[in-house]
Amino acid sequence: MIKGCQNECTAGGCSGETEKHMTESFKASDLIITPATTFKEKPDPSGLVFGTVFTDNMLTIEWSLASGWEKPYIKPLQNLSLHPASSSLHYAVELFEGMKAYRGVDGKIRLFRPTLNMDRMARSARRATLPCFDQNELLECIRKLVEVEKEWVPYSTSASLYIRPTLIGTEPSLGVKKPTKALLYVILSPVGPYFASGSFNPISLWADPKYVRAWKGGTGDCKLGGNYGSSIYAQQEALELGCQQVLWLYGEDHQITEVGTMNLFLYWINEDGENELATPPLDGIILPGVTRQSILDLARNWGEFKVSERYITMSDLTAALEENRVKEMFGAGTACIVCPISKILYKGKHLHIPTMENGPQLTTRFLNKLSDIQYGREDSDWAMLVS
Repeated sequence: MIKGCQNECTAGGCSGETEKHMTESFKASDLIITPATTFKEKPDPSGLVFGTVFTDNMLTIEWSLASGWEKPYIKPLQNLSLHPASSSLHYAVELFEGMKAYRGVDGKIRLFRPTLNMDRMARSARRATLPCFDQNELLECIRKLVEVEKEWVPYSTSASLYIRPTLIGTEPSLGVKKPTKALLYVILSPVGPYFASGSFNPISLWADPKYVRAWKGGTGDCKLGGNYGSSIYAQQEALELGCQQVLWLYGEDHQITEVGTMNLFLYWINEDGENELATPPLDGIILPGVTRQSILDLARNWGEFKVSERYITMSDLTAALEENRVKEMFGAGTACIVCPISKILYKGKHLHIPTMENGPQLTTRFLNKLSDIQYGREDSDWAMLVS
């Protein structure tokens, strides 16, 4: 029997012909925990810089085509030992996820819609030809890791514990091919507000079509590291021009796609005179963000304005600005929840976005609603209790 599989994954794991191999997925019940015996000092939540401090332990699970998945381990955080020809180092055969654990006002620790992260991780694995896994088993392993590291979850409602599941090809070969070895690991990092300017100050964007984040048929809808590494050059240029983030455009008509590493939302009066919350559709170049989906779900449930997944071009935006039809514009993602946008530099001109002048009522409402769920001020089936 071939151990392990590299086929399409669904919520419970693999589907179709591969179902018989699911017994070969790692099991949370096999988890071996040998935690750290020396402990680092916990940082002050108010002074945290994103992704620079890590907890004492990590989760690792090895895979090979010959043996399938090994048993999962929780062990002290340590450097990885990789063959210098590892496919993740040469051909970016790797992926990651981003999620958080929150300490609620009741002292309980929660994850926010973690099954959506597991679904996306499985889709990314398939696109990267990395081995699939039982998503429920991985989620339980992650829950156990957070439980072991529960004192690292900040005692603060403006901070959280960032969870970074990662899956890398460790094929010790320079051949460009599907790897026969892989490593899944999870590291944890306590984090404060994502942006140095603070958690809810508006940002300025640089929009220039000369750089493209993603394209049709590419990997823009997967959370692969290559999507991010190749964006840094444009981000540096944005900073040099006095902007904080890149507004990624696509196509001859300059479609608005994403902002930095976030999904983008526009709340405006559309061409038909309707109040509308719009975000680009999931057409293969947009990452299906968990926060994005949550905002759409909330807005549709409220039923107070039109909610659309539609294309928006820079000409649509500039026309709406000239006609005073733009109300709010914001980015959305796990790191920041929502981030208001106040300015766009486009074709040498600064476009003023009146987000802050309009409250920002809707952006603030989404921030408060999602924060209330994450920090336990409001009960919701979107929150999964860790302990």
